[in-house]
Formats: sequence, structure tokens, C-alpha cells
Amino acid sequence: MADTMKSLLAALRAAADPTRLRLLALCDGSELTVSELVGIVGQSQPRVSRHLRILVDAGLLERFQEGAFVFHRLAGADPGAAAARRLVAMAPRNDETLTADADRLAAVKAHRARIASAYFSRNAGQWDRLRTLYVDERHIESVVGDLLGGVTGGDLLDIGTGTGRMLEVLAPRFRRAHGIDLSREMLAVARSNLERAQLDNCSVRHADMYRLPFGEASFDAVTIHQVLHFAENPGSVITEAARVLRPGGTLLVVDFAPHDLENLRSEHAHRRLGFDVSEVDAWCGSSGLQVEDVVHLPGKTLTVTVWKASRPAAQSRSAA
Repeated sequence: MADTMKSLLAALRAAADPTRLRLLALCDGSELTVSELVGIVGQSQPRVSRHLRILVDAGLLERFQEGAFVFHRLAGADPGAAAARRLVAMAPRNDETLTADADRLAAVKAHRARIASAYFSRNAGQWDRLRTLYVDERHIESVVGDLLGGVTGGDLLDIGTGTGRMLEVLAPRFRRAHGIDLSREMLAVARSNLERAQLDNCSVRHADMYRLPFGEASFDAVTIHQVLHFAENPGSVITEAARVLRPGGTLLVVDFAPHDLENLRSEHAHRRLGFDVSEVDAWCGSSGLQVEDVVHLPGKTLTVTVWKASRPAAQSRSAA
């Protein structure tokens, strides 16, 4: 029997249970922890965990750990993704149980949003003060979009995603968009923002930018937006980004040009006070990337620089 047929039959067997079908419907467009799912479906944690394990083993759900929490979402890779979405689409949305589940899911998301909003409110003041020093973020986002040009339909990775803003802006261009960040508080903000924007093709996860949890040549585009100035070793961040970039793929780096605002070290934890063009060019070159464009965006006090680099289409992965 062909592997595709075996996968389909395994998916159908896994979904042929009322609770597991409920779990699939709940994870369609949402990243949910085991405890959240337990609260929604009203069953014991061991029972829900067993159902989730069956769905993950069948390739219908994806599972990833973030500290003490384990999140689940609908599978994002074929053939599991196609089977999962078809099964969810067949579920009767007027079913009383599924409707009640959806109401409880909405309450979970509202609770998340309140937590995220509280975190953002506690920190918004210092971020707003910093933003007054440089060009409007909407202008930066427009430049990033222009530099991406015709890149569409593939896979995007946003390193240091923060609030998920770059995913909000760019995800509609891509089939799948992922964001990683070390701050669980910021990931909570990002999840809330992406759910509000109804960007079902997005996911975020806790990960280290020096050790990305993805294989080589996994993405068509990678963005590093206002992250390098926090890095102990910025060159290593670019090298790791280059590793996961596909031949012909695009890397976009957005950061400050060199400046002398020492208070950004003490008040905002910046390790570097901006970067010379030649410095980032050298890191890209040593990582097997070619810098194609550099755009400077002067602001009131700080200048933002955007680098566009690419991995040559004919380049072997070992060349980096």
C-alpha cells in the first residue's frame, strides 16, 4: 500500500472519535495548551493527553513545548495538513457540542488577550519613547515589503518576533509564517495579536535565535527586525538565519545605524549601538549570502538601516 494511502487511513482512524474531532476543531487556527484544552472539553488531563498523542502520531496535530507548557495546533505540513483541514471542514459547525467548545475557546482567547494587554501596558511607555527617536514604523514596514518584492507563497521566519508585528504585516504573502522569541511574555502578546488578526497561517514558539529549531533550507524569507542590537554575537545570528534559508531565499535585517545614545544600553538593554554597513555586509558574506540592497531611513535622532541579502539559487548548502 502506498505511503500516502497509509497516512490517509491513519488520519481517518485517529479522527474517528468525538473527542478527537473536537480537539481538531479547537486547534484549527489556534495554539492551545493541554490545560486549556482540558478546560474546554471538560475531560481529565490524562484522557485529553492520550487523545492528543493519537492525533499527533497520525500527523493531524503538531506539538511543541514552551517551558512548562505544551502547545498543539493543526498540522502545517503535508499530507497531515490537508487531511486535518478537510476533516475539520466536514465537522458540522451548528453542532451543540462544537458550538459550546467555540464559546469556551473564545473565553480562553479573551483571557490571554487581557494578560497580553496588561504586559504591553506595563512596558509600552519606554517603547513609545524609543519610537519617537526614529522613522515611523509604518514606513519601515513599507520598505521591508518593497524589498521582498515578488516573494510570495513560500515560508517565512521572523527571528525575535516580539509582538508579532512583522508576521502581521508579511504573513498574507506567505503560505506559512513562523515567529520565534525567547520572551514568553512577548509570545503571549504575539499570539493574541495574530489571533485577533485571524492569521491562521502563523505560528510562534519559544526558541533561541542562535539555535533555531528548524532544518537547513527551511524558509524562503527570514526577517530579523530590531533584534541584532540585543545580541551578544550578531554575526552568529545571521549565520544561523542563513542556515535555514533556501537557495534563492531572502534575508532582511532591520536595525539602527551607528549612534551614541548610551542610555539605550542601560534603559533598553541594547548591547550594540547600531551597526556599520560594512559590518553586516561581512557577516552576510561569511554566511554565504550576497547583499543586494541597503536602505537608510533617517529619523529624528536615529537612522534605521535595512539590509537585503540572498542565498544564491545555485549555491550548495555546504558552501556556507
